[in-house]
Amino acid sequence: MNAIRPGPLPKTPTGIEGLDEVTGGGLPTGRPTLICGSAGCGKTLLSASFLVNGAARYGEPGVFITFEETADELGRNVASLGYDLDALQARKLLVVDHVHVDRSDIEELGAFDLDGLFIRLKLAIDSVGAKRIVIDTLESLFQGFDDQATLRAELRRLLRWLKDRGITAIVTGERGDRSLTRNGIEEYVSDCVILLDHRVNGHVSTRHLRVVKYRGSAHGTNEYPFLIDEDGITVMPITSAALEHRASEERLPTGIPALDGMLRGGGYFRGSTILVSGTAGTGKSSVAAHLAMSTCERGERCLFFAFEESEAQYLRNMRSIGLHLAPHVESGLMRFRAVRPTLQGLEMHLVQMQKLVRDLEPAVVIVDPISNLVSAGSAEDARSLMTRLIDFLKSRGTTAMLTNLSTPHGLEETDLNVSSIADTWLLLRDVESDGERRRILFVLKSRGMAHSNRLHEFLITDRGVDLVPVEASAAVAETTARPARRQDARR
Repeated sequence: MNAIRPGPLPKTPTGIEGLDEVTGGGLPTGRPTLICGSAGCGKTLLSASFLVNGAARYGEPGVFITFEETADELGRNVASLGYDLDALQARKLLVVDHVHVDRSDIEELGAFDLDGLFIRLKLAIDSVGAKRIVIDTLESLFQGFDDQATLRAELRRLLRWLKDRGITAIVTGERGDRSLTRNGIEEYVSDCVILLDHRVNGHVSTRHLRVVKYRGSAHGTNEYPFLIDEDGITVMPITSAALEHRASEERLPTGIPALDGMLRGGGYFRGSTILVSGTAGTGKSSVAAHLAMSTCERGERCLFFAFEESEAQYLRNMRSIGLHLAPHVESGLMRFRAVRPTLQGLEMHLVQMQKLVRDLEPAVVIVDPISNLVSAGSAEDARSLMTRLIDFLKSRGTTAMLTNLSTPHGLEETDLNVSSIADTWLLLRDVESDGERRRILFVLKSRGMAHSNRLHEFLITDRGVDLVPVEASAAVAETTARPARRQDARR
């Protein structure tokens, strides 16, 4: 007999960026999904996003049954995400129904079941022809049940009632001590279970999402950080991408003509990763500013992540060397995000960086400096962030420039060990000669192109950066001798 293969499981898109990717298309259509987690992790906001996106984007009316917040309170709380629940209700695309359940009332009445709730649900669903429903939260609904057998039976009856009507449902539940929910039952009778977690490490909080189970469907099983901001909820699948990105032959000018000459052919490959490392004051940010200036002058966008200087300070400093970036900021071609790395966890930094890249679609992304990221986590975590960010940018064909503050004893290495995955590595070094401090630049590597292996003096002028070849001289001898002398001194 020929085997009958079932078709793919129908799914209902949530409209939440990243979540539909993790779940392979959305939540199971006509089945219940449990969203569980501790207080403040975002269960209500995620559920509201599911209903609002369904009504506004997909034309699927919804019902929100709340046992804790009134309709007015819920509307005010989600307004910060740009959701107008009153407008959706006026258009008959949404019903918000607050059901008050009081333990003392239940005890006075005696036996308690869900028949009254079923009547209320049916009226709400029929009034708008709802395809989606949210019940928030189960703990408030089931506080009247002392008998576990009755609780389990009524819960199964509720979920079966929703299934029989083909309603795609979300039920929320509070996290238990030794189970996903306080009752420890909901996760077994739900077809899909999503766990939200709000944790604090090193005084820095991060929200994570994990799909614990999804009957009948493959899904992402890792933990994914998610962001709640004025644009709603964003979930970022951040596991490292496969090495399948394309390799462009197009060159992008560095903004420094002499450096273009050192990179025989006229600049960096588009979509490549450039690492600029050196000790403090060697000119790393100036190299980055030239690339930003060149990018904007071509009419392409540049996104600049600054972890050390404010936007105003950076613009002022670059203006002193003849680079006027402010007009490009005003035109929208250049966008800054200047924050301390300790503002939030590394995973949240990655989520926001990816979100800004998706929104702005820049040709060039600059991170200055990546070495500061270790202040927000371990070196291993920061290395993982940079690897995933580089993979993400390469997959989009976005050129990335990373600056790194090196120590005098480790010039040809980085704390995050990203030098091995950089396509082009520029090293800046200080030398002292005849009572004068001089800056030297050389190209340690540049994959896929011939490049100069000569040392060049790095000159910062009021008209920008210039490079002058350095002949074999005392300055070059000093470059190679200083590390050895420091080592002798330590002995």
